Amino acid sequence: MRKHKLSGFALVRRWFLWAIFGVLMLAFAVQLYFFSMVCWYARFNPSMTSMMRLQLASLRETDPHAVLEQTWVPYRQISDNLKRAVIASEDANFNEHDGVDWEALQKAYEKNHKKHKVVGGGSTITQQLAKNLFLSGSRNYLRKGQELVIAFMLESVMSKERILELYLNVVEFGRGVFGAEAAARHYYHSSALRLSAAQGAKLAVMLPNPRYYDRHRDTNYLARRTNLIVNRMSAAEVP
Repeated sequence: MRKHKLSGFALVRRWFLWAIFGVLMLAFAVQLYFFSMVCWYARFNPSMTSMMRLQLASLRETDPHAVLEQTWVPYRQISDNLKRAVIASEDANFNEHDGVDWEALQKAYEKNHKKHKVVGGGSTITQQLAKNLFLSGSRNYLRKGQELVIAFMLESVMSKERILELYLNVVEFGRGVFGAEAAARHYYHSSALRLSAAQGAKLAVMLPNPRYYDRHRDTNYLARRTNLIVNRMSAAEVP
């Protein structure tokens, strides 16, 4: 009788170990997929990102014929004003960190702990690119952990210039508006190359909540923050 119990326990233990092994293999396969895509994007431009797909699906709930505004432009055809503004506003240590700004992440964690919910991420430009390319906009620590892993992949495979080029071409600037070229045309009827310091700064300030600022383009906060970023831009180093 005791022998049967031991055999039953051994069988359960075996299935448990196989389940753990299966989960680990699945996690490895997911990370391998992300890494292979990061290697691909190091050389080739994405035609669609995770965030673009989500936004397009949302737009088509009310308009089945909706399309996104997005035109890819190479790095040299994006104004340095916008590059400096985005670095000054979003990630002042962009050229120094390895994909994660640990001090900013710690501050975000303390803020989230105080509020008892995820209200800030402390994300770098690299982390934001990871989210835009592969993940969703949901706020939870599992997604944040995956974001960190992909950020390290991006930094290990790509130059800072390529990371910034990708980011400025796929980041959301308004409702259905993605990338610097589409943003320049949408807001200023200009090109990404011709953006002035004030225009670049304003677009950078809109990034944390682009759909809101697409509808509210002249708020006091937006004006104050834009002036602040213009003053900081001279200290921002462009890769």
